[in-house]
Amino acid sequence: MDWDRIAGNWKQATGKVKEQWGKLTDDDLTMVNGKRDQLEGKLQERYGLAKDKAREQVDSWLDNQKL
Repeated sequence: MDWDRIAGNWKQATGKVKEQWGKLTDDDLTMVNGKRDQLEGKLQERYGLAKDKAREQVDSWLDNQKL
């Protein structure tokens, strides 16, 4: 799956994002609004991840999605 599909269906994707990363709040997801770089930034902030680790997690999650 590509990120464009996630961004286009962001409201539906937010539930799956919260399942994966439960520390993200509804406000966080509203701010992200389908922007991958914003999601990676929030993962860095909430989970204390390095930028490359946040990107790897998003890549891995994205590979497993079926929206």
